[in-house]
Amino acid sequence: MDNNLKQERKKVLEKIKELGWNPYAPSFDKKNTIAEALECEGKVVKTAGRMFSFRTHGNIAFADLKDETGKIQIFFRKNLLGKEAYDNLKLLDLGDFIGVEGEVVKTVAGEISIAPTSYTLLTKAMQPLPSEWFGLKDVETRYRQRYLDLLLNPEVREKFNVRTKIVKGTREYLDNLGFWEVETPTLQPLYGGANAKPFTTHLNALDRDVYLRIADELYLKRLIVGGYEKVYEICKDFRNEGIDNSHFPEFTMIEWYEAYADYQRVMDVAEGLLKHLAKTVYGHTTLTIDGKSIDIGKKWPRIEMSVILKEKLDIDVENSTAEELLAFIKDKFPQIALVGGETKGQLIFAIFEHAIPKLLKEPTFIIDYPEDVSPLSKAHRSKPGWVERFEGYIGGKEICDGWSELTDPEIQRERLTKDSKASRLDKEEAQHVDEDFLTAMEYGMPPLGGIGIGIDRLAMFFTDTWAIKEVILFPTLKSEKVDIEEKPTNGKK
Repeated sequence: MDNNLKQERKKVLEKIKELGWNPYAPSFDKKNTIAEALECEGKVVKTAGRMFSFRTHGNIAFADLKDETGKIQIFFRKNLLGKEAYDNLKLLDLGDFIGVEGEVVKTVAGEISIAPTSYTLLTKAMQPLPSEWFGLKDVETRYRQRYLDLLLNPEVREKFNVRTKIVKGTREYLDNLGFWEVETPTLQPLYGGANAKPFTTHLNALDRDVYLRIADELYLKRLIVGGYEKVYEICKDFRNEGIDNSHFPEFTMIEWYEAYADYQRVMDVAEGLLKHLAKTVYGHTTLTIDGKSIDIGKKWPRIEMSVILKEKLDIDVENSTAEELLAFIKDKFPQIALVGGETKGQLIFAIFEHAIPKLLKEPTFIIDYPEDVSPLSKAHRSKPGWVERFEGYIGGKEICDGWSELTDPEIQRERLTKDSKASRLDKEEAQHVDEDFLTAMEYGMPPLGGIGIGIDRLAMFFTDTWAIKEVILFPTLKSEKVDIEEKPTNGKK
């Protein structure tokens, strides 16, 4: 902010105090929202909001007042306010919060307005708002000062309103199916439930290192062992990894688990949730994704991974050796990053992940994944080497990931051990052998299906906004400047 402008507002603030006004009022008896006031022509209303424009014409003045429900014109008239109160309007600045009371009238120009008989300064703004005409367009500033972004760009607030409706609608849907919402630890002695690099911190009270959760899966499964049959949690997860348009280190997930269900049942519930959310948010199931109209209300096809790879790439991954798959990657997709020593299943998944998702525009479930990349999934009942896992795709983007859960503790131990030794770019992404979780499984875990869906991903999907920072209110960003601290060298500064 220009220092001269700040000094001017400070001078105005002193004048306000000299008048005996409280520039930061403790409260205001707001009886009407602005939306209500707009429907009250001929009636007296009492409302409040932020002032966004101000212009004078002799003995009358006009201002725009906004609250979260809308905008209304304030028609100040000297003969209604009195000379002193009217003259003191000059002490108000754009961005100030004011309260007004008066009749709702229609001006000569035909605009519904409030003609106040009194006004009250509620909060003095010391920083001027950016011009509404030019708006706030710089992306970096929008993220750093989200409060201004919300004030000046109504479509931004609507995106976050949609996100709120998604969370509310998800709870409503699962609650109606008999699920219990629960809370599990954010700080965990051992991370697991996904292949991801964790954030590490130190718990002083117990003098031990702990991890911010990367997933809540293993704790939710413990609850199934404990007698719950349907549980879900909406929570923050943390993965100390890169940032792109679809991924962020801090994100929100919904996971749910249902006893006696398999991945087919979980897909049924997931498909029902997406259709329910579409109707909750928009009232219909036809959405615009990347400029294309897509109806998610139809039955979603379920296609085996090996089948779609054969169909799209003409490769028979089931009957190919690891060496043949590696040669295929080097020939067709040399840009795929490999570390060497990948198993056959890892190579199949690498080919799929690189080539297929972008082709899946219509709602589609890809089912039956290689065992090597799905350590928590139950072995396929008819396809050795594969597991009963699925991912849902719409508009070329992954929306959800779920499976029939592994319930055999011995096989689970083997899988976790194998995963911890598997070839990958970062060893910290491996699943660990969680002895407490394995002990819980040994007490008996019923047949079980589960799923994870990113709330941020849903918000991007339902607002057709494929940049995750656009649907996170306050995304963490790089520091605006680097603070350089002088450090002593050889005992001297």
